[in-house]
Amino acid sequence: MLKAVFFDAAGTLFDAREPVGHTYARVARKHGLRADDAAVSAGFRRAFSSTPGLAFGPGRRADEIRRLEREWWYGLVRRSFEGLGEFDSFEAFFAELFAYFGDPASWAPLPEAHSVLRRLKDTNLKLGIISNFDYRLYGILDGLGLRPFFDTVTISSEAGYAKPAGEIFASALSVAGISSAEAVHIGDSELMDVRGAQAAGLRAILIDVGSTGAPAIDRGVARVSSLAEMIEVMQLLRFT
Repeated sequence: MLKAVFFDAAGTLFDAREPVGHTYARVARKHGLRADDAAVSAGFRRAFSSTPGLAFGPGRRADEIRRLEREWWYGLVRRSFEGLGEFDSFEAFFAELFAYFGDPASWAPLPEAHSVLRRLKDTNLKLGIISNFDYRLYGILDGLGLRPFFDTVTISSEAGYAKPAGEIFASALSVAGISSAEAVHIGDSELMDVRGAQAAGLRAILIDVGSTGAPAIDRGVARVSSLAEMIEVMQLLRFT
């Protein structure tokens, strides 16, 4: 019997109000560096793919984790702009950018997020989040009105492991007090969310906006085109 549903956060429950590469380039222009969105986006992808996961705890003080989170992002953003020019002050640019992405107003919940979560909550399932995010996620969830739906929030920076590592899923299961066979994880990344969840023994639902046709389940993995479609799949998973 299914007892808990875990969600990825960014890209699954909410999205940035504007493309990340555009935001980076727009804020950079205010601080003296002019680069087009495509170049900045390519730099970000390159830097992100070569950077170890955002994971530091457990066993560290909260203030130390906060410092390490900021340093992690500082290095990533710095590498994203390599070869694109010079800032008047990178420190001032980074401070504005870091604050921007911590502001709930910079994000928007998916249109169906609240209704889907409310419906699941009414079934007495435990709901949780498993995300490769930092502490700013707590404020974003509060500001978007999403936090009250969730019993647990597990973020990689505090768990000490980042998806797709099985340990972050195990940590979330432990806090929720359930086994992997009693849980499903929902996300928008086949690598991070689907393969990570499967490796940890959870069933998985992939939100694939480009998919067509009716929701389908194959070998424990469901593919849906929207968050709203997962309700139909949940009805099947609950009794399989």
